[in-house]
Amino acid sequence: MPPLSELIIFALAMIAAGAVSGLLAGLFGVGGGAILVPVFYQVYGLVGVSDAVRTHVAVGTSLAIIIPTSIRSFNAHRKRGAVDMSILRNWVVWVPLGTIAASIIAAYISGPALRTVFAVLALLIAIRMFLNREHWKFGNELPLGPVNNAAGFGIGLFSGLMGVGGGVLSNLWMTLYGRTVHQSVATSSGVGVLISIPGLIGYIWAGWGEAGLPPFSTGFVNWITVVLVIPLTLVVAPYGVQLAHALSKRKLEIGFGLFLTAVSIRFFVSLF
Repeated sequence: MPPLSELIIFALAMIAAGAVSGLLAGLFGVGGGAILVPVFYQVYGLVGVSDAVRTHVAVGTSLAIIIPTSIRSFNAHRKRGAVDMSILRNWVVWVPLGTIAASIIAAYISGPALRTVFAVLALLIAIRMFLNREHWKFGNELPLGPVNNAAGFGIGLFSGLMGVGGGVLSNLWMTLYGRTVHQSVATSSGVGVLISIPGLIGYIWAGWGEAGLPPFSTGFVNWITVVLVIPLTLVVAPYGVQLAHALSKRKLEIGFGLFLTAVSIRFFVSLF
């Protein structure tokens, strides 16, 4: 058991991380994973968590935190009839399979390699934010069969490696095939449930028995962070939402793109 003073410092650092993450998540309108992972990575480094595991713990803990948010959001959207349940039924196997594959990869991949994956995907998403055009489409109907199955698997895989709920990726897929933004956002909340629950289990398994984990961790999931951050994000996020309403959609896209670009650069720099 670490000294009480170290636990207090760790808890205070997580409170600060939760406040920052909640504010940014509310501001940019995302589930929080793309915000949580880089914030956790930075804070874990400040409190001395081993570089070999801190990216993994940041990703696994982020997936755990996303669970209640995703379930709450999904239920709210479903009650309004905004969720396309046919898409979720098609992905109910493929998205979790992709997330499980991500946790298997995480069990064997190094911290620098996992940061590289996050940095590359974050940069690609940032480019999409910078260049986003609502009229860009591949078609008017989502493809069926193997193509859609592969998309679900890919969304689960890359989201599991990034520690995100899949909202950005599934939104992109659906809007490129003519679905409205509102329906895409609503359906993506269900995708978050399909990713976060198997992701939590997978990252606990992947990190079981690893050395250098922060106190009160089960595998790559740190429960001090989970307990402190979830209520804080719920309290602070509305302030970010208020700030977001003062900005245009395009300014938010540019802002989120700049944030992801900064995170990508920070992770690339950490590799050297």
